Amino acid sequence: MPRLAYLMPAMAEKTNPNYKVIAENRRARFDYFVESDLEVGIVLSGSEVKSLRTGQSNIADSYASVEDGELWLINGYIAPYKQAGIFGHEERRRRKLLVSKKELSRLWQAVGREGMTLVPLVMYFNHKGIVKLKIGIAKGKKVTDKRQTEAKRDWNRQKQRLLKQG
Repeated sequence: MPRLAYLMPAMAEKTNPNYKVIAENRRARFDYFVESDLEVGIVLSGSEVKSLRTGQSNIADSYASVEDGELWLINGYIAPYKQAGIFGHEERRRRKLLVSKKELSRLWQAVGREGMTLVPLVMYFNHKGIVKLKIGIAKGKKVTDKRQTEAKRDWNRQKQRLLKQG
């Protein structure tokens, strides 16, 4: 049966040369139920951006917090940039996150009333080459939930092996 022209995509997807994942918190989806996520900007110094271009950062131990009407990334690691010399940056300083007032109030409500946590999921350069951070509004998993997640993952792996063999 021939495919109709209007059902086919107009153009092939272009891969964007500027988009690059810097750091990913892979453990977050194991430890938390991520309800929703949000893309936010981050305030950085020049040496931090240079260091991020080389891919030297870690957000696995970090979290986001609403304090005094502002959103902050706490304990995010960005390696020092050697060529910056004395004009470098602190590795684990608090970094301000940029978000609209409406989103900030929604985040503050989720954390305060519903007992949620703000977890950084991925840090990346967007299509314009600007550093962005995707944070998830999440609820912590209990040990039994983690076991169920692990069992489901193991079953999916086993199923893929069986399908590949058969």
